[in-house]
Amino acid sequence: MQKRRFLAAVDGSEYSLRVLEKAIEFARILDAEIILVYCHKKFPKLLGRPYRDQVISDIMDNTQEVTAPFVETLTKSGVNYLERFMEGPAGTMIPIVAEHEHCEMIIMGSRGLSNIEGLIIGSTTHKVLHTAKCPVLVVK
Repeated sequence: MQKRRFLAAVDGSEYSLRVLEKAIEFARILDAEIILVYCHKKFPKLLGRPYRDQVISDIMDNTQEVTAPFVETLTKSGVNYLERFMEGPAGTMIPIVAEHEHCEMIIMGSRGLSNIEGLIIGSTTHKVLHTAKCPVLVVK
């Protein structure tokens, strides 16, 4: 029997901290593991070497910097987890990862790092709610 899995989507926003707290809470109660997902921007395709390699390195350094506090929190929590750093738009990638990893639920913030003000729910969250094949818990 496969262990239960919850996907925790983080982007470095204040909502991400609450997402991780809720994911850890569910994982402890239900003896589940967490799939930590962070989506970074796409790697450039038209740049030649060494410029392309430098941009990729910068993106991956930023990914490590943003996710380090979440990885540290998960490590301290004692909950089993896997990291998935994905290239592409979060609204597209999160449901794909959830399905591929057989997650029972996606846990994500109601808003992220978007500069758009005044929306009740973020556009990424909206897209995930409409495309995910599993339940989605939206954390405020």
